[in-house]
Amino acid sequence: MKVIASQIRKGNVVEVDGQLYVILSAENFHPGKGTPTTQIDMRRISDGVKTQQRYKTTEQLERAFVEDHDYNYLYTDSDGFHFMNPESFEQLQISKDIIGEQAPYLQENMTIRVSLHEGNPIAVELPQRVTLEVVETEPTMKGQTASSSYKPAVLSNGVRTLVPGHIVPGTRIVVMTADGSYAERAKD
Repeated sequence: MKVIASQIRKGNVVEVDGQLYVILSAENFHPGKGTPTTQIDMRRISDGVKTQQRYKTTEQLERAFVEDHDYNYLYTDSDGFHFMNPESFEQLQISKDIIGEQAPYLQENMTIRVSLHEGNPIAVELPQRVTLEVVETEPTMKGQTASSSYKPAVLSNGVRTLVPGHIVPGTRIVVMTADGSYAERAKD
């Protein structure tokens, strides 16, 4: 199915020169003069090589037919990440290359969306937000205002992020899985 470059989004799969690529990011540029363009960062599915391409926003790309299914995360071992389809109980193994930087945010029984092309997993999409516990952070300095100053913190999954000054170790917070940024204090 052909789509114009400006409609390509993260997670889409396109076919370029007979190779399948998963889109990592797509950004549209509209200069004051000249032709609007779309810059696309993508990873070749066959070998994991990342590349960057720039297209005119009206150029057409071939979008591959991909099936999306929900899977529950089970566990990780040396072979990769293991998931189960909650409807058919079929298990699926996904390589570390496909999960990539999202791996620390996987939690037991978390439902993720897996994109399959001809039965093979090619991309995953985690929930936008996860709840994690702050395990280490610096004490608040006297005189800091709570609204504008952030301090470094280590989360229960080992990821480092910035949190507001009032957050102390043991606090559960909501984190954005796209970039690991603090969203809010957990409501539980």
